[in-house]
Amino acid sequence: MTLEALQNTIRSEVGVLLYFSGENCNVCHALRPKFKDLFDNEFPQIKQIYLDAHENQEISAHFQVFSVPTMIVFLDGGEFVREGRAVSMHKMTEQLKRPYDMMTKV
Repeated sequence: MTLEALQNTIRSEVGVLLYFSGENCNVCHALRPKFKDLFDNEFPQIKQIYLDAHENQEISAHFQVFSVPTMIVFLDGGEFVREGRAVSMHKMTEQLKRPYDMMTKV
């Protein structure tokens, strides 16, 4: 995926989750399925994009990702939540629930 394509996706979707991980990151591999389940069940209209930070250095640098895992959620084209390493699933849900419901329950 190119940076330009990613930026177009962020602008065109209701929401986007960027999940930056690393091949040798055990925390990344442990959290990924939990985040996938959370977003599949609670925020199904948010597009999930998983990126290896090392393989996508231009994109990682653009979004100022310096450690993994890093999760960035964009709503309506703008960065809304950024969490890294020791992220709480409960906190993420609390931060997104109200604005997500307002954007998707028309």
